[in-house]
Amino acid sequence: MATDPHALPVTGVAGAAGDTGGSGGSAAGAAAVGPFVTESVPERPEVAHVRARAGGPLRLGTGRPAPPGMARLGRGDGTGLALPVWPDGATPSLLEEYQVTPVAVERSGETRRVLAAALRCCWTDLSADPWPGVPAPMDDVLSAYRALIGRGDDLMRNWAIGALRRLHDSAWLEVADGHVRLGPRCASWPASSHAQLRELMRRLPSGEEARGGPAVLPVTADGDALHDRPVIADGDALHDRAPGEDAPDGRASDGGTPDGGGPGDGAPGEGAGALGDDAFGGPGGEFEAAPSVSAPENVDEDLLGPFDERRRAEIVAAFMAVEHAAEPVHEARFPALREPALRHTLAGMLERRGRVLIHERETWTSGYADGVTAGMGPVLGQAERAVLVLVLIHSVAIPRADGLLPSDSWLSPFPAQVDELRRHTRLPIGELEAALRVLRHAGLVTQVKAGEEAGGYVPGPQFHRLTPQARRRLQEELILAAGPHTPLAAAVRAARR
Repeated sequence: MATDPHALPVTGVAGAAGDTGGSGGSAAGAAAVGPFVTESVPERPEVAHVRARAGGPLRLGTGRPAPPGMARLGRGDGTGLALPVWPDGATPSLLEEYQVTPVAVERSGETRRVLAAALRCCWTDLSADPWPGVPAPMDDVLSAYRALIGRGDDLMRNWAIGALRRLHDSAWLEVADGHVRLGPRCASWPASSHAQLRELMRRLPSGEEARGGPAVLPVTADGDALHDRPVIADGDALHDRAPGEDAPDGRASDGGTPDGGGPGDGAPGEGAGALGDDAFGGPGGEFEAAPSVSAPENVDEDLLGPFDERRRAEIVAAFMAVEHAAEPVHEARFPALREPALRHTLAGMLERRGRVLIHERETWTSGYADGVTAGMGPVLGQAERAVLVLVLIHSVAIPRADGLLPSDSWLSPFPAQVDELRRHTRLPIGELEAALRVLRHAGLVTQVKAGEEAGGYVPGPQFHRLTPQARRRLQEELILAAGPHTPLAAAVRAARR
C-alpha cells in the first residue's frame, strides 16, 4: 500500500524540504497516524474511494451507509467501516494467472505467518466467518507464531515486530492494549476461501501448545507502540494467498494497490460518518445487533453487463492489473488494454474510483485523477516528506541538471547515498531510518546497491503512476525545494499567482 505520489498534496513538498534540518518527526497536521481514515466522508463517491485507497478503511458514523461500490462492516453498535469492493468478486491473486508481479511486501512470507498466528488465535468459532473474531492476548499470538516457525531467536523476534507493524498499519490486524484482533481487511476474504482457511486453522498449532518455549517477543510488550507509524503499506495484496501459505520473498500477498495505507484514529460516530441522512443517498437503516458485513451486489454491472463472459473477464483482469501490479503492464498481455471499446469500459470503472489510465508507449497503469485529491491533506508525515524530497534532489534533480536524465523522468539509476541523506538533515538517525522504511513500504523509494558502495535510494515504482499534470506540479515543487532563490523558482511562483 501504499501511497502513490499523486495522492500527496504537492504543495506540502517544498515546505517539508525547508524543515529537513528540524528534529521533529511529524507535522502538526499530518493525517497518517493509525489504520483508519477519520476525515468526513466526502460528498462524491470517487473521493471516498480515493481516501480509502490512500488511507485505509473509512469510518462510518452511526447508521451511515457505505459509499457506492464499498462494503459496510457494521460494528454492532450502529457505527461501521467502509471498504472498497472489487468487480466480479476478483482479488489481486488474479495477477498470478497472468504472471504479473504484484506490489512487493517486505518479508512477505513472515508477514503471512504472523497473520496466520493471529487468525489462529482470534478466529475461535470456525463455523462463523473469520471477521470480526475475538480479541486475543498478544502473548497467545506470539506463542502461536513461535510454534508455527519452530524458532524463538532474536532474528525471529525482530521479524515478528516488523510483521505486526505492517499488518496493523495496513488494517489486517488491530494491535492495542496488549491485545490483537482481526482488522477490517480480513472481512474482504471471499466466502469461497473460507473452507480452505478453516482447514488451515485446524492444522496450525495454537498458542497454548507452544507455552513454555522461548519467547519470540516479550509477552508484556505494549501493542500501542505499533500505532506510532504512519499507515502506508498497502494491505490489499494479502488476498493473494491464504495466511501461512508462503511465497517468494518480496511478492505481495496483499495484491493491494500501490497506494494503500490508513491514517487517522477517532471516536466512533465522528469523522467519516459526520454527514446528514442524505449522504450517499439516504439514511443508514437499523442498528445492527451484532457485527455484520454488507457487500454491494453487481458492482459495475451497468458497465460490464453488455459484454459476454470472456470479454467481461478480460476487462476485470485488466482492471486488477493496472490497479495492483507493481509496474506498468504491457498491453499485449491484456486485450482490454488494446481494444478501444473494452478500454473505454475499463476507464469508466476507474473513473468511479477516482482513477485514470496512464499510457506510456505500449504499457499501462493507473493513477489518481487530477484534482480528485484536492483538500485531502498530507498522507505522509513531515519527516517522510522531507526525506522524500532529499532522495528526489540527489537521485533526480542533480543528475538531471548534469544532463544525465531526461527532463520528464522520475525514475533514476543514480541512488541517493545514505551518507548524503544523513549529512543533509538533522533528523536523528532513528527518525531518518523510520522515514525511509515508511517510504520504502509505500513504494515511493526503492533501496538499491551501488557497486562497491553501501548503496542508496532511488524513486520507487509509485512514480509510474503520475499523470502528466501531476508530473508538472511535482517538477515545480522540486524546483522550489532545490533552489528556492533561483530565477526558475521565481518564475514558478510568478506563474502561480
